[in-house]
Amino acid sequence: MGLLEDKVAVVYGAGGAIGGAVARAFAGEGARVFGTGRRGGGAVAEVDALDEQAVDEHLESIVEQAGRVDISFNAIGIADTELVGVPLVELDVERFARPVASYVTSYFLTARLAARRMLPNRSGVIMTVSALPARTGTPLVGGYGPAMAAKEGLTRSLSAELAPHGIRVVGLRPHAMPETASIREVFDLKAASVMTWEQWQETQAGRTHRRRLMTLGELAGVAAFVASDRASGLTGTTVNLTLGSLDD
Repeated sequence: MGLLEDKVAVVYGAGGAIGGAVARAFAGEGARVFGTGRRGGGAVAEVDALDEQAVDEHLESIVEQAGRVDISFNAIGIADTELVGVPLVELDVERFARPVASYVTSYFLTARLAARRMLPNRSGVIMTVSALPARTGTPLVGGYGPAMAAKEGLTRSLSAELAPHGIRVVGLRPHAMPETASIREVFDLKAASVMTWEQWQETQAGRTHRRRLMTLGELAGVAAFVASDRASGLTGTTVNLTLGSLDD
């Protein structure tokens, strides 16, 4: 019997590397998974996670089909080519604010609307993904670091309000997974002029305790555990998956 047997999960950003890996892990553990993405396609429904009405209508359709929502996982992303590579002193306000508005608003909308379906059952898990710049100064990432920090702050606030009603709220903080297109984009924008892709990976891995980088499979496995009833004591926090790059 899987960790998530008979659970109903919605994954926002399921068309991306992280969201797709998490959706597959949830399904592999027995959950009924509803994946969404801005573009849709295949098993991924077209839902703009910044459109409140679209998110609300999609959640309502899930409840009609499956009876409830047990897990909400927000893994939406924005192309890094729009966010990184420009010094803060040269960055215009609109470009700085874009990741803050997009990431935090989407997380708030999907969490709030899922929580409204979870409250009557006094049960549920709300999750998202942040990144290492949430906790440490990182150059040339514009508003991305502040956006990730805001998501982690929202995780704590949501938990403070929802945990007394049986709803857990937990974030995951991975770092530099080579399997994701976004990390390759960061390399291209910030480091390609001074080192090779292989050298960059070695540099990043050298900062971890394991001397290697996190994999999508490891992230997805932790996500499935955190979403399960076995992690019932975990809420109001962000799980550090940086392999020691950031010491808590």
